[in-house]
Amino acid sequence: MSKITFIGAGSTVFAKNVLGDCMFVPALAGFEFALFDIDEQRLKDSESMLNNLKQSLKANVVVKAYTDRKEALREAKYVINAIQVGGYKPSTVIDFEIPKKYGLRQTIADTIGIGGIFRSLRTIPVMWDFAKDIEEVCPDALLLNYTNPMATLTGAMLRYTNVKTVGLCHSVQVCSEHLLKSLGMDHEGIEEKIAGINHMAWLLEIKRDGKDLYPEIKRRAREKQLTKHDDMVRFELMDKFGYYVTESSEHNAEYHPYFIKRHYPELIEKYNIPLDEYPRRCVDQIERWEKMRDEIVNNAQLTHQRSHEYGSRIIEAIETNVPFKFGGNILNTGRLISNLPEKAVVEVSCVADRSGITPCYVGDLPEQLAALNRTNINTQLLTIEAAVTKKREHIYQAAMLDPHTAAELSLDDIVALCDELIEAHGDWIPKFEERKTVSFS
Repeated sequence: MSKITFIGAGSTVFAKNVLGDCMFVPALAGFEFALFDIDEQRLKDSESMLNNLKQSLKANVVVKAYTDRKEALREAKYVINAIQVGGYKPSTVIDFEIPKKYGLRQTIADTIGIGGIFRSLRTIPVMWDFAKDIEEVCPDALLLNYTNPMATLTGAMLRYTNVKTVGLCHSVQVCSEHLLKSLGMDHEGIEEKIAGINHMAWLLEIKRDGKDLYPEIKRRAREKQLTKHDDMVRFELMDKFGYYVTESSEHNAEYHPYFIKRHYPELIEKYNIPLDEYPRRCVDQIERWEKMRDEIVNNAQLTHQRSHEYGSRIIEAIETNVPFKFGGNILNTGRLISNLPEKAVVEVSCVADRSGITPCYVGDLPEQLAALNRTNINTQLLTIEAAVTKKREHIYQAAMLDPHTAAELSLDDIVALCDELIEAHGDWIPKFEERKTVSFS
């Protein structure tokens, strides 16, 4: 029996989307869906939900929950990762509240920025533990990573383990559709080209019948900027740098030094930036889950429609040898994007088939876009360096190179902030070597 193992299966709604999608794939008949989570109640919830869905869809699969991670992984052909280390409390709260004391505000804090750095430092060691198990009990498995920070986690796996890994996000496949819908334009028949890094990939081309749609997109976007809307940061970046970025405005507001500035508080209103958005979402999701739990977990008539997630389609392509093209996160080996570093994880078109995952060559990005990407890559690479070396100085340097943090805080404040966050996170992150004192006397 072939096996798909879902790590972090306590994320019941996401497990429904990805594994529910897999139930629509005839080539997966007879597969075991192995579930693992450290929260046993949430694990049981997901097992019950998927068994109900299996019956409703008449899917020929076996759903099995495990409390032993290694046994869940044993002989798996595919592994799906959807964990969150530290959860909303204590870790997310720490990532937002301590920086506020220094005047550093955030929106999502899961990619780069001070919150993204510490989310990485919590998560990379856990994923390396997964890698040891995978290398032992399912060494040929393909890991589909959905967990953020996407670039640092995928890079840490590809550079420092033998696990075949591809990072998957939601932003690429909905980018142009959301853009055109927001501007009252038709999405049918669109030809597009997207490349960059996760959460900052660029819509390089968008055409219909060979005609470039960017002139009309930019005209309508300039008109829309005269009124308040939810995509003002991305439209401003498109106006100034020439291209639309894949991830949302609330994300991109904190990837750049231009938008969240304590000395220019009027920018928050001007660009409609939702500070503290992620903690607010966490609270809302917890409240919604309590209300909808029974309807999802114990509903014998539970149904599902195949989602836009890439996971099931990649697995289907590998099983059937019918190619599937998707936006994947992969190491920039051989300079797929030639003006970005080889050690970076880039988001480019990839093709899945029986031979595995094959990334597509892009060449140079427009230089201004590569420059913006590199500002984020700097922090990603230093964060991985910190995780590898356990040297505190690399945490400081990752924060010092982060565009938003550097625009707001002095070097001394960045060091003090990092030290306070290290102490507050306690055992959620590894022990880091103390900074060596330098005397200038």
